[in-house]
Amino acid sequence: MAGIYIHIPFCKQACHYCNFHFSTSLKHKSDLVEAICTELTLRKEEITSVETLYFGGGTPSVLSRDELELILDCIFENYNTSALSEVTLEANPDDLDGVFLRELEASAINRLSIGVQSFFDVDLEWMHRAHSARLAADSIKLAQDIGFEQMTIDLIYGSPTTSDEMWAKNLDTWLDLGIPHLSAYALTVEPKTALEVMIQKGKSRSVEDATAVRQLQYLQNWAATNHISHYEISNLCRASNYAKHNSNYWTGQPYLGIGPSAHSYDGATTRRWNIANNIQYIQQIKEKTLFWEEEYLSPTDLHNEYIMTRLRTTWGVNLSAYATKFGSAWRNQLEAAIEPFTQQQLINVKDGAVVLTPKALPISDSIIAELFIDKD
Repeated sequence: MAGIYIHIPFCKQACHYCNFHFSTSLKHKSDLVEAICTELTLRKEEITSVETLYFGGGTPSVLSRDELELILDCIFENYNTSALSEVTLEANPDDLDGVFLRELEASAINRLSIGVQSFFDVDLEWMHRAHSARLAADSIKLAQDIGFEQMTIDLIYGSPTTSDEMWAKNLDTWLDLGIPHLSAYALTVEPKTALEVMIQKGKSRSVEDATAVRQLQYLQNWAATNHISHYEISNLCRASNYAKHNSNYWTGQPYLGIGPSAHSYDGATTRRWNIANNIQYIQQIKEKTLFWEEEYLSPTDLHNEYIMTRLRTTWGVNLSAYATKFGSAWRNQLEAAIEPFTQQQLINVKDGAVVLTPKALPISDSIIAELFIDKD
């Protein structure tokens, strides 16, 4: 399942916790759209068929209908999209009025990813979000009324402003709204963000790991009680409404990353990333000079990424597929490495696959790191 990710590096304002590449100036938006279309044309031979398309950012909903259509038309003209089944647009609630939603619904966009983060104003103000809790709920209902059936929202847990009761209410609000998919992320303090500076200067309470662990455990129990599939550490859905595009990342499928700072993977041994500077990206696209870097993944790199991505999911590491890809010697090594974790009930081997148990999720990063191979 090959996909295309398009990075739209613009935001109306900066969220305190965000370390993604973006600009709050929309001055070069039209030039950026033109450069994205040029890159799409230049790279049309790299994948044979597109099955998923994802507009991320930044905030793709700052694009006008005409700008979105320019990019979509470029994709349809240059790529085989006969198998295209999921076209996702990330959007903020404050961008989703009735006019824009109807324009989106009439386009190829068939799935929305709405950056809600919380249904409480105290959280949203602390995060420096532009929307209110009421607007978040209203935008979801409006999108549903206009005809969007496939939708996901983001919620953040572990914030110093989010009590356990508020986190429970956020999850129940998602449930009551009938949204098919949910991404739930633990708040982390990233380097060089406004949040890091605020904490260092004593202008914000620190982010406590214990709070995040407790709220993750509540999420796990809530999902089980309500028959919600917690199919990836940060992703949940009703029935089988999995995020198809993001599943490409967890299953090692090829994808193109288009736009400044976007990453690509050929599905084999090559990873590539674009320059993370809007002006330089636009200029180097125009001049047809090198606008990316790339690396070739060693067998160890491939192994560690395989372990890291698949163990995040409920499907885990299929031992037969693992042996086919990496050989029986590495399979034997993996089976020996997981033994201490199976004894601690942190890992199960179920139907021939290595999977993390619910008990393991709060410490999943450290468990996965223990299964890495250090060198070739």
